[in-house]
Amino acid sequence: MHLVAPSILSADFSRLEKDILMVNRSSADWFHLDVMDGVFVPNISFGFPVIKAIQKLAQKPLDIHLMIVRPDRYIEEFHRHGAHILTLHYEAETHLHRSVQKIKSLGMKAGVALNPHNPVTLLFDILHEVDLVCLMSVNPGFGGQKFIPHTLQKIRQLHEFKQKHGLQFHIEVDGGVDTANFKGILAAGADVLVAGNTVFVSENPEQTIRQLKEI
Repeated sequence: MHLVAPSILSADFSRLEKDILMVNRSSADWFHLDVMDGVFVPNISFGFPVIKAIQKLAQKPLDIHLMIVRPDRYIEEFHRHGAHILTLHYEAETHLHRSVQKIKSLGMKAGVALNPHNPVTLLFDILHEVDLVCLMSVNPGFGGQKFIPHTLQKIRQLHEFKQKHGLQFHIEVDGGVDTANFKGILAAGADVLVAGNTVFVSENPEQTIRQLKEI
């Protein structure tokens, strides 16, 4: 069964508690938190004070996606702030293997994210170490973008490698996931759907999450 992780970046921050409680009630599986520094990506999102507030209310795992330079500096801090899954970008890490090992040593699941312009073959030497691969299906930095169709081929290629080598990592797809394309994304081999605007702009977010959970 696939998982759905609503992206808090698209929540209404003037009523953040209400949106978090909605996700708690819903059939969603994780909270997806995009942390941006305005350097690695051209946007700034939120930091530790907001994550701490979310942690107090969230009743589901925190899937934290770091879109920041030198993410290795903050691994222990994100652990203290309740990260269950911590994902670092391949493009932001000089010593990815070391950082993945550090994440796992603290008891978190380790993820690696890949930008749209990079091939999944870049990850083949680290896939046996990670718990999750986050394929960016939009250029990272902003919500509400359109899904990049070539991502489907990347999902298939990654899924084939996973099956061939008997690996267990989740394939997460982040960006442009909606109720029109999610079944095709799952058919290609995705395990986790990150959905932002599709959920939080919906007139009935809980119903939209239920729809994304259907096969």
